[in-house]
Amino acid sequence: MTSFTYAANPVRVIFGRGTIGALGDEARRLGMNRVLLVGTPRHAGQAEDVLGPLLAARFENPAMHTPVDVTERALKVVAEHDVDGIVAVGGGSATGLSKAIALHTDLPQLVVPTTYAGSELTAVLGQTADGRKTTQKTPKVRPEAVLYDVDLTLGLPVPLSAASGLNALAHAVEARYAPDANPITDLLASEATKLLTSALPRIARNPSDVDARTDALRGAYLAGTCLDAVRMGLHHRLCHLLGGKFGLPHAETHAVLLPYVMAHQGLDDAGDVFALAESLPIPHSLAELGLTEADIEGEPEADLLRQAITGTHPAARPSLKALTKQVVDSFAAAPDRVRTLLTDLVETLHAYAIRTDLTQDEWEYAIGFLTRAGHITTDTRQEFILLSDTLGVSSVVDVLTNSRTPDTTPSAVLGPFYVDGPPETPQGANLAEGLPGTPLWTDIRVTDTEDQPVADAIVDVWQSNEDGFYDVQLPDVDGPVLRARFRTDQEGRLRFRTIVPSAYPIPADGPVGQLLDAVGRHPYRAPHVHFMIAKPGYRTLITQLFVAGGEYLDSDTVFGVKDGLIVDFAELPDGTGRRLDFTFRISGSSE
Repeated sequence: MTSFTYAANPVRVIFGRGTIGALGDEARRLGMNRVLLVGTPRHAGQAEDVLGPLLAARFENPAMHTPVDVTERALKVVAEHDVDGIVAVGGGSATGLSKAIALHTDLPQLVVPTTYAGSELTAVLGQTADGRKTTQKTPKVRPEAVLYDVDLTLGLPVPLSAASGLNALAHAVEARYAPDANPITDLLASEATKLLTSALPRIARNPSDVDARTDALRGAYLAGTCLDAVRMGLHHRLCHLLGGKFGLPHAETHAVLLPYVMAHQGLDDAGDVFALAESLPIPHSLAELGLTEADIEGEPEADLLRQAITGTHPAARPSLKALTKQVVDSFAAAPDRVRTLLTDLVETLHAYAIRTDLTQDEWEYAIGFLTRAGHITTDTRQEFILLSDTLGVSSVVDVLTNSRTPDTTPSAVLGPFYVDGPPETPQGANLAEGLPGTPLWTDIRVTDTEDQPVADAIVDVWQSNEDGFYDVQLPDVDGPVLRARFRTDQEGRLRFRTIVPSAYPIPADGPVGQLLDAVGRHPYRAPHVHFMIAKPGYRTLITQLFVAGGEYLDSDTVFGVKDGLIVDFAELPDGTGRRLDFTFRISGSSE
């Protein structure tokens, strides 16, 4: 059990396109009647029009890293105009100044981000004075409401979009290794990372891509929520140091440092973020931002910063996204369904290899395993079906294929011992003639979902003998044994005799048996009889009937047992055998 504490972010969020039109209503909702509009003329013009008579004053010069002297000038404007609320429109500078004003005045804040900063969701404020940036966290600076308008980001230049987006990504990443991370922040960080890493390359290719802009803004929102819920770590401490002491640009500093800090923290996807950053039109070293090695003498984490200055990548797992994309792109000309299947297969296999850090020896062993499975497969033994069965894949496909008809008899896996075209056999025949075992009288009925009989349906039946072997496993057996094809009569009925099936092991002398041994699993199947029922105009039903009270019902090695298929093989009153009565319900092919 994982115990944790999580406080949900109380900020009201309005998200969409054209939401700037609701700015006046949102300001009134917060009780604002005399608004200070913070933001440069480029950003604040539209907001001014929407606010109309609510606007009391403007402050057009917010500055990066929130210098204390700028805040002091803004506070004078607040006092001179009797301001009762702040609307900030722009990037992190506008948001930071709004927070600094609220720290001193307790005025409500309504923030409209035009970049992907994400700080608008947090109770964090960083301020600069005398070349030093200090950070504090207090609910007093958390905005009351944030209005996200995707349209306001469409004109954001690609370099700034990329740097700002990586800044937001840093919020999600830092939440992953924060000491107070929890399952909720993990989920938020994962989704934010997925959205941002997908959106930024698309924005670089097409800055007007509304879907990409939407994903980036959503990612920034979620990442900001992460940052508000945990304590800031190494990445932000270094960025604030460099910003406050050397005046480095905020977003670009975050963008450059992020993969270096990730590698320093041992995060597996540092290589992916290095590759992402290199694909974007942003600075790729702190030297490009004006920092020198002499500047960092005596600073904390000097080795990390030195790497970021020179652009020297630390040892990190290489990014393989380009390789995966190259393989996926090679399927472009394939039919739609084939392309979908192969694309997902390749992406899943590549991700598995990366996630498990698959070694060359392990890969070679897997190839050898599949090779041995191929060598042992014959016309009467299918090792690959056994592998699929024992890994549960056959049952997954069965459920996906047949669960859409809940009013019918449950289906089950085909298994490796089906033989197409068994001999057609008259009703009443004894499939177990001359074989040892407990006699079984079988009375089967086949109906549709309206309980109407299905006449002339083809019913294939096959099962194991008393020792648990199928005829195809016994080289000395001549012809089909315990295997037949019947047709239902006009009442949909089918009667035959056989023996009660036994539990049996699947073939365990090949690679699948070795796999089961390696993981400590037994190879046994619960006792059952196979049925395949087919008729034109109806969905073919492949299923099995299991002996109630039989062995291995709760640990069938191919995961094929379903409650609706466990049937009472009732003992006859005279003790001479057992009887099976069962009605199969099948559906029309269009149902």
